Amino acid sequence: MTTNTVSAPAPRTPIQEFWHYFSSNKGAVAGLAFIVLICFMAVFADIVAPHSPSAQARDALLLPPAWLDGGSWSYLLGTDDVGRDIFSRLIYGARLSLSVGAFAVTISLVVGILLGLVAGYFKGVVDICIMRLVDIMLAMPSLLLAIAIVAILGPSIFNAALAISLVSLPNYVRLTRAATMTEMSRDYVTSSRVLGASPLRLMFVCILPNCLAPLIVQATLGFSSAILDMAALGFLGLGAQPPTPEWGSMLADALQFVQRAWWVVTFPGLMILITVLAFNLMGDGLRDALDPKLKQ
Repeated sequence: MTTNTVSAPAPRTPIQEFWHYFSSNKGAVAGLAFIVLICFMAVFADIVAPHSPSAQARDALLLPPAWLDGGSWSYLLGTDDVGRDIFSRLIYGARLSLSVGAFAVTISLVVGILLGLVAGYFKGVVDICIMRLVDIMLAMPSLLLAIAIVAILGPSIFNAALAISLVSLPNYVRLTRAATMTEMSRDYVTSSRVLGASPLRLMFVCILPNCLAPLIVQATLGFSSAILDMAALGFLGLGAQPPTPEWGSMLADALQFVQRAWWVVTFPGLMILITVLAFNLMGDGLRDALDPKLKQ
């Protein structure tokens, strides 16, 4: 007599478990696919773009998209008022927007983690000083504060990125501080302190790794906010300066043609919308995959 035994499924590795929960959110997978595509186009813009972003075709002013009457497949999404290819400018604009987003998120994340760890670990006067400064920054609308910073420093891509990183800082400080104070009450932190671990070791080796999950999600969502703020500053003329291809400045330059050349305004706006939506969807998927409470 034989007995059929059902073997237990092999345990998933951490990466497999992460992908299992992340891929269950179809919107997050779609967002990730678009982000990979836009990153590929941004990195290889010199190869992918059919034209130079600053090349002007005087015989093709305000040319409609290729599928409309009067359009040309040489200019897939049409041209602007000085004959520049919109598709090529969108690709090069993606390179600029993603670079600014990466710079702003990196600066605000690193500085925010440092300030949040210090405030949550030492508490007392240090915590009060840091958090009151954060409260002052949160008292002003982030875009208005960014405009004020760029107005003081002068309009440029670097100053705009620096302003965006500064206005994004409070989110990371508050999140890191809250996570640090939660972890400080854990037994493993108490044990490490009793064993003689230094404050730096406690903060960066014991506490910080256990605070990274919400910070990763916040950084992903902050990436979309940085792209949106950069487009807003560019629209106001405080970001990238002409003729640098940037989605916000492309919108500002095309406002006067919105009635008779809709494509000049529509495609940059769609790129901003879809890119921001993709990062938000991916951030939602990361939250599903990294939050233990949602796995139960």
